[in-house]
Amino acid sequence: MTPLRPALLAFVSLVAASARADPDAVVRAALAAEARLDTRQALTLFQEAVAARPGDAFLQQKLARQYSDLMVELPTREEQRAAVAQALVHSRRAAELEPRSAENVLSVAICLGKLGVLSGTRDKVRYSRELRAEAERALTLDPGYAWAHHILGRWHHEVAELSGTARLVVKLFYGGLPGASHAEAVRHLGRAVELEPGQLKHHLELGLALAGAGQPGPARAAIQRGLEMPSREKHDEAAKARARAVLESLAAAS
Repeated sequence: MTPLRPALLAFVSLVAASARADPDAVVRAALAAEARLDTRQALTLFQEAVAARPGDAFLQQKLARQYSDLMVELPTREEQRAAVAQALVHSRRAAELEPRSAENVLSVAICLGKLGVLSGTRDKVRYSRELRAEAERALTLDPGYAWAHHILGRWHHEVAELSGTARLVVKLFYGGLPGASHAEAVRHLGRAVELEPGQLKHHLELGLALAGAGQPGPARAAIQRGLEMPSREKHDEAAKARARAVLESLAAAS
């Protein structure tokens, strides 16, 4: 060990102890880690912050977001499901603490959607019903919340895309799903674009919904607009990959 090593370790320990003594410093460090997309570091710091302030709805929602974002970094479905299940616990806690917060309520819907992807048919249907209810509740709390429109629009698109056979199976064995339509998908996602024109995922999902609604020209334009925007957030590249696949299928069909 070099002579500087013990001094460096002592300094790091001192900094860590100082952060623990100042919860606000931990939160600032957590927010900085989140901003640079360092999900694991943000997760560790928000865990510490929540341990110090368990009744803080903002911190509970932020911790839920880190568990949710961590999903894309985990190698197995079991690990992914465990992370999203933890996200749901903290998002529900945030919504309990601040039930009038549209963001907290929508966080529950987002976690339910991710759990649905990782679940069997029975749970998938149950989570889908709950997702719609929570997204609609978020929209009632804040009609101008772009992400509530986004999630509800995406729900309509994905359910409307189910085949007739799939719908029959869901109805016969799992009680069915609420009605969904391509028109509602386009309406909600179009509204999300109007509210947040600088958010690329709104444009991409609108393009996918327009494609499902049989409007290839507008679909290509919306997808291309989203693809031209720079990726800045955790899931931007994954959203672009989905959209590129639809764009290629539209090109092949023309």
